[in-house]
Amino acid sequence: MTPRQEHGFTLVELLVAVAIIGIVAAIATPELLRARVAGNEASAIASLRAIHSGQATYASSCAHGGYAQSLDDLAIPPAGSAAFVSPDIAANGVVKSGYVLSVGAGTVTTVVATAATVCNTPSADAISTYFSEAHPVTIGSTGQRSFGMDQRGTIFQELSGVTLTNTLPASATPVQ
Repeated sequence: MTPRQEHGFTLVELLVAVAIIGIVAAIATPELLRARVAGNEASAIASLRAIHSGQATYASSCAHGGYAQSLDDLAIPPAGSAAFVSPDIAANGVVKSGYVLSVGAGTVTTVVATAATVCNTPSADAISTYFSEAHPVTIGSTGQRSFGMDQRGTIFQELSGVTLTNTLPASATPVQ
């Protein structure tokens, strides 16, 4: 009789392989979460820049120098043209990449053009200032910082991730 050779893995070898995979996963998971948060924050900043661009186009071509009071108004296209913002950010309170986006009136606001005289017939009058903000849906999970900007175009960050109002807190700093 000749001895039989067994092929395969022993239980100890399988346990060692599973342990190694577990260690690698434990090391990689926090980095993956940080990368996701960084991507979400970059998307929020890009969305604020798109809103600012839409507001600038709206003011110069449609609203006689005034700004829209909401994303809903920027999403209304004028006759024969495209909307001022893309459909994925077409309403206040929309969630995009883990961030809630909205637009509202700035701190000192006067009516520049009534809704009836604006080319896309918005729901509200065109105003002299606006404020847009993006805050994480879940602080620490979808994002860490919140962002805000006004008609000047500078994006500010608040490290706590709280929802920003039309007045930036003293702790807000410009994004570099």
